[in-house]
Amino acid sequence: MNRKEIEALRERVSCAAVLEQASFAIDMKESTRRAVKFRRSSEIIIVTHEGRGWFDPLSDAKGDVFGLVEHLDHVGFLEGAGRVADLVGLAITDPEWRSPKPDQRYDSLPERWQARRQPWPGSSTWAYLHSERFLPANLLRATIRQDRLREGPYGSMWAAHTDNAGIVTGWEARGPEYRGFASGGTKVLFRLGPDTALRLVVTEAAIDAMSLAAIEGLRDGTLYLSTGGGWSPSTEAALRQLASRPDALLVAATDANPQGEMFAARLRALADTVGRDWSRLRPPEEDWNETLKIKEKEKRERKEDGVPHSHRPRQGKLRPAEPALDPAARNAGGPGDVMKD
Repeated sequence: MNRKEIEALRERVSCAAVLEQASFAIDMKESTRRAVKFRRSSEIIIVTHEGRGWFDPLSDAKGDVFGLVEHLDHVGFLEGAGRVADLVGLAITDPEWRSPKPDQRYDSLPERWQARRQPWPGSSTWAYLHSERFLPANLLRATIRQDRLREGPYGSMWAAHTDNAGIVTGWEARGPEYRGFASGGTKVLFRLGPDTALRLVVTEAAIDAMSLAAIEGLRDGTLYLSTGGGWSPSTEAALRQLASRPDALLVAATDANPQGEMFAARLRALADTVGRDWSRLRPPEEDWNETLKIKEKEKRERKEDGVPHSHRPRQGKLRPAEPALDPAARNAGGPGDVMKD
């Protein structure tokens, strides 16, 4: 590798790309435009000079992208240079304050979506969803497998809205200090579950859709949906198309407040229009994420107190048979208050 090739690699590969590949995450609270702090457990690296330089505040180590690979992987220059070359073209999660260069702008929402990295254990977005929102790891992995989540700026998540053809039309953006929707995007539906599902559970936010999915254990035959808090013509058209399928059941799992009841009434009217069954699944708390958090906190408290989870004994008295449920009510079962008209 000659000097010209080395200089080209130094310009093309950011130190941030090396750190993200090594599972470091940005500490947004302690980062600035000129110095971006990355953490991996107790390790800290500060990236400077627009990604071209770095230093370790806990030692005297510093340098360029080649020195960073040598520092992290404990390899020589030649092997480190090869690893840097492998990272050419790797998309990194830029802090929101950085304006993209002209050749980094994306022409479409799907391109902007694909340019963002999926959350991973240890990332700030994963921590927000798992630690602050109490969404279990298995649920997050299932959602990521369906390509519904991306890393947003400042530790936020992007939750994709797609049309009935599967094209990304925008995303709900939600984080510890931020809430919004993709600039230039269109609210249609966030979708989690099989496209062929006939039990259509509609919430007002992607986090609530994921929370209910976690509570129900990703119930078979269920598609968990979010309108993103809106009711646009494109949202109504997408719901109408889904609900028009034979044997479809529309479940209003909106919030337990006046706005949630308004959305539930709209869903009931839509179900009546297409001649399909409708039911109301009301969260015990104001929304499904609050319900999930209380449930998970109680579970953790039981573990801390040394109280094992209750299990039905293998032997004992038989319970009397429960009365049969109306088929539509049975389909809409799960946590919350179910009401069938």
